[in-house]
Amino acid sequence: MLIQFLPGSSCEIFREMVAFGKKLKERQIPEWQGYYINYKLMKKKVKQYANQIEAGALDRRHVLKDFSRMLDKQIETIVLFMLEQQGLLATRIAHLNEQQEAIQDEPDISKISELREAYRAVAQQLLKLLFFVEMNAIGLRKILKKFDKRFGYKFTDYYVKTRANHPYSQLQGIFKHVGFGAVVGAISRNLADLQDRQGSYLSIYDQPPLSLEDPVVDLLQSAVDRLTNSTNLLNFLGQHALIMHEDLPSPAEEHIDDQKYHFISLLLNLVNTFLYMVNTYIIVPTADDYSMSLGAAATVCGIVIGSMAVAQIFSSVYFSAWSNKSYFRPLIFSSIVLFVGNLMYALAYDLNSISVLLLGRLFCGLGSARAVNRRYISDCVPIKIRMQASAAFVSASALGMACGPALAGLLQTNFKIYGITFNQDTLPGWVMAVGWLMYLIWLWFSFSEPVHETETNEDRQESSAEHDKVEKGLAQPLLLASVENEDDDGDVECDMSEESSEESRQPANSLVAAYRLLTPSVKVQLLIYFMLKYAMEILLSESSVVTTYYFGWTTSTVSIFLACLGLTVLPVNIIVGSYISNMYQDRQILLASEIVVFLGILFSFQFIIPYSVPQYVCSGLIMFVSAEVLEGVNLSLLSRVMSSRLSRGTFNGGLLSTEAGTIARVIADATITLAGYLGRSKLLNVTLIPSLVICMVSIVATCFTFNSLY
Repeated sequence: MLIQFLPGSSCEIFREMVAFGKKLKERQIPEWQGYYINYKLMKKKVKQYANQIEAGALDRRHVLKDFSRMLDKQIETIVLFMLEQQGLLATRIAHLNEQQEAIQDEPDISKISELREAYRAVAQQLLKLLFFVEMNAIGLRKILKKFDKRFGYKFTDYYVKTRANHPYSQLQGIFKHVGFGAVVGAISRNLADLQDRQGSYLSIYDQPPLSLEDPVVDLLQSAVDRLTNSTNLLNFLGQHALIMHEDLPSPAEEHIDDQKYHFISLLLNLVNTFLYMVNTYIIVPTADDYSMSLGAAATVCGIVIGSMAVAQIFSSVYFSAWSNKSYFRPLIFSSIVLFVGNLMYALAYDLNSISVLLLGRLFCGLGSARAVNRRYISDCVPIKIRMQASAAFVSASALGMACGPALAGLLQTNFKIYGITFNQDTLPGWVMAVGWLMYLIWLWFSFSEPVHETETNEDRQESSAEHDKVEKGLAQPLLLASVENEDDDGDVECDMSEESSEESRQPANSLVAAYRLLTPSVKVQLLIYFMLKYAMEILLSESSVVTTYYFGWTTSTVSIFLACLGLTVLPVNIIVGSYISNMYQDRQILLASEIVVFLGILFSFQFIIPYSVPQYVCSGLIMFVSAEVLEGVNLSLLSRVMSSRLSRGTFNGGLLSTEAGTIARVIADATITLAGYLGRSKLLNVTLIPSLVICMVSIVATCFTFNSLY
């Protein structure tokens, strides 16, 4: 069966990490074995180069030239074989086309059926070839990353720059797959034509009510999309969630126990995501007014809004670790803490205490269970619907971001019940407290805790001497290249085989260890994520203060403005995911979006007096929309360039990006409060200066690592 050769998404419950080299060897098509990239040889060559450079036997220039020649030869072997196989497939299709023409005048049902099966056989051979190319493309990317880790990220820039756009480039043959589209189109068209003709000559009892596309055509299209990095809205939103998968799973990893999946439990995780985002942004339009009513300055709203993010820095870590053992208990804890936090936020008005207000927001941040929501989708949702679930996660976040300010705009009332005040400042807290209480009741009766298959093994590990093993996963700390007894993938040189040592690798047990896994291009992507979150937080958090000072906007007007910004998220993702990302490379969209964000920030400065509503609204819209485009592409690239060893575990890629974004929000909110001491007239320009500087730095860093994002 062909299915044993087809790639699939990584199953997150797979408990033993299998090295890429071993996977490549296991899943090679036997009759094509001599045409695959010699990953093991090139990996050993990298290690040999490092030892020779350290001993002074070689210089880096010689290494670059020698390794380039070796890589060129490997690529040439792959591309020539690929072209040969494409030619054979084209010959077979041409022969079948002749047979199809021969029965055009005198159609025969049996011959039509035979032709359809023959075309399907060609399609299956094409699927094998597509998988062959995909495995080699992954191998090339990995060996480039391996070389860069060892030698300081010099080689990828040089190699891609000299090969990617050359008229005789064979590298394009691997990564652009010229010619496959024509073969897929020929097979699809002929199968559809034969299906229509066959339907014309069968009895009405045999003909299906709808003309269905041949399943093999869907497989072909899926394989081509994966190879060419084409995307659609679903895939784009799924990558936006940064739920990472390993590059090349084994067949055993391609299936997940459907008994672990429970739709209501997934829905509860999505509702948790939605409510938390509503909770985050519902106070933004009224935070300055609430602060002043408690005797503080309006700019203290930065601290009020940012205190939730401060607590989230810590909650993300312990919720990520807690989700190794359970999903139900951390969600229960999250709901209770958020209920208490919102209750304290609402009561702070009658207690006339800014401390209670801040403490309530800190409690809300401690209840952030987004790490659990991501982990549940990664671990417990079947592969066939995981992308839909990931897209739903992003959509729930975007919807919550829009609904929060909109809901605040509706809560314009003022009354008392038993001495407790209900007004525009306190009602966001009361509404969210009721919302979390209702969610807690629903969660308690409806959530189904999946079985954690690794729980027994993890308990045994934690009781052993190896206390650094946090969980079974696919990530491990990057062991530094300077350590003599290890290579750049953390392969320990011992008496065991290379594959055996790679199988024994363990996940990162700290943020420091996870940080060591990050390559320069990954660090740049995290910097970009930090930048865009900082810029967006400045725009959103100070909007109420700025618009009240310059334009005299009411709470309702601010709420409408923020809600409109939030409502742009999904349409922007539709445009980028369905159209723009299919027309341009992700790295090109990334750089262009950064430049537009820079322009949006620049146009937001108060150059002209008086400051006008059109300038503020237009510049804010430009900055926010371009930042949304940038975020989607940034996370898409991050999921590709980040090590697969960070695809699971407590200190995973999702946690790192969350921490980067949360720290950015904390610093942005603190900047607003500190700038407030200079007066509200200077608040706008002072807070925009750091955004502009960080954006400039990220653009320069992107240019330096641009070729490594190929």
